[in-house]
Amino acid sequence: MALELDRVREIAERVAASSGLEVVEIELRGGGKARMLRVFLDKVSAAGGDPPAGVTHEDCANFSREFGTILDIEDAVPGGSYTLEVSSPGLDRKLTRAADFNRFTGSRVKLTTRQPVNNTRHFEGRLESFRDGHLTLDLTAASKKARRKMAAAASGEKIAIDFANVEKANLVPEI
Repeated sequence: MALELDRVREIAERVAASSGLEVVEIELRGGGKARMLRVFLDKVSAAGGDPPAGVTHEDCANFSREFGTILDIEDAVPGGSYTLEVSSPGLDRKLTRAADFNRFTGSRVKLTTRQPVNNTRHFEGRLESFRDGHLTLDLTAASKKARRKMAAAASGEKIAIDFANVEKANLVPEI
């Protein structure tokens, strides 16, 4: 299955690039007749480093049409029927790659570490920097609820975490 997903990702990235989009994540879930192929897209960052405007419904529809056709012609998802779902990663998008942390420096994030840092694994704060495989979180930007949970762990206002120690990370929507 891993090889199939690599081929699907290659096709998805080729189609996305032709429309100024990037593939954030691909998931193949379920089995039998209930298989679902999910593709999460985002706009490519502007040349000046400005955050992209976001994926529109029209972007998703156009990508879905072209991508689905190529998948079917090339039989890239063998084994019968599947449902193709294409969407944006959402306001609380996952951060998985180093490039994600670079791109969203300055944003609020919530993350879980593999190994405890200052006796806790759960953090929320503003991603102040990401350099040389280390990220720095400003914990003063966390919600009151998160600050209470982190109180014992946060000996200061900032904490450094190794990227390799990040198990899960998401953006925290700011309204």
